[in-house]
Amino acid sequence: MISLYDTAGTCLIKREGDTTAGPNTIWIDLLNPTEEEEAEVEKALNLEVPTRAEMREIEVSNRFYSENGAHFLTAFVIHSSEKETVTTSNITFILAGNRLITVRYGEPKAFALFADRVCRNAEGCMTGSQVLVGLLEMIIQRMADLIERLQDEVERLAPQIFGQRSAQQAQGRRLEVMLRTVGKQGDIISRSLEAATSLHRTLVFLADAARERNEDAKLMARIDSADRDINSLSEQLRFVAARTSFLLEATLGMISTEQNQIIKLFSVMAVMMMPPTLVASVYGMNFKYMPELDFPFGYPMALALMFLSGLLPYLYFRRKGWL
Repeated sequence: MISLYDTAGTCLIKREGDTTAGPNTIWIDLLNPTEEEEAEVEKALNLEVPTRAEMREIEVSNRFYSENGAHFLTAFVIHSSEKETVTTSNITFILAGNRLITVRYGEPKAFALFADRVCRNAEGCMTGSQVLVGLLEMIIQRMADLIERLQDEVERLAPQIFGQRSAQQAQGRRLEVMLRTVGKQGDIISRSLEAATSLHRTLVFLADAARERNEDAKLMARIDSADRDINSLSEQLRFVAARTSFLLEATLGMISTEQNQIIKLFSVMAVMMMPPTLVASVYGMNFKYMPELDFPFGYPMALALMFLSGLLPYLYFRRKGWL
């Protein structure tokens, strides 16, 4: 789908029903484009739009390059942060003259929010470079919201992990749930850190491209400010990642300790049952001449011996603190 945005003062107006770029069109947004739509844009702007496979390339030369006077920037973006699970996608930004072309196969909410709020933005949207910087600022803002939510979730998990006071079986199930939750948060944090690194590389390349395009000092200042913000978020993500790793290791340690306790309990019970088993084995033999066979109190005596032989190890283990 092709969406065209024309500039009108300090606002962007989305054109409906027409995919032909006009003189006031400064942003062309390609969402899940077909081959025909890519060919149409390539013919109109005389540039080659990268395919989805090319956007997934990890080499720097395939993500950030200049061609025929246009600058291509591909960023790894994390989105859908309000949902229980987040998604990621690669987005290519193309600065061609005074226009911005975006190619994406995901729907980050930052795009819709930017288009909705751009009229209230004092920075303006008169050029493709301004639109690109505004989009990156909105993506960074959304990422900051995600990091705050992740940090709150990690802080909520800590007392739940270390404050286990329930029965042993229920505690085991709870720890398993905590393990899955912490692991899930760790995966989101690692992908967020990857996205932050990608955005930093994008801003560095954009700063070089802006200097080459002789952009005004105000736009350069916004790029530098966005780069400082993403670096700050990266540091915060590393802190949250370290805390999540600590919680993950603590949860695994508690599960291991619980399993050791269970194994120790069964081992002690097995040792406790050995003397009674020995007594029962002795009096279970079928020899003809056994002194206690005709003893009137032989059966109660055998039961008493089995009970005492099991009780004494139990009392000994309790005294040693093994139970």
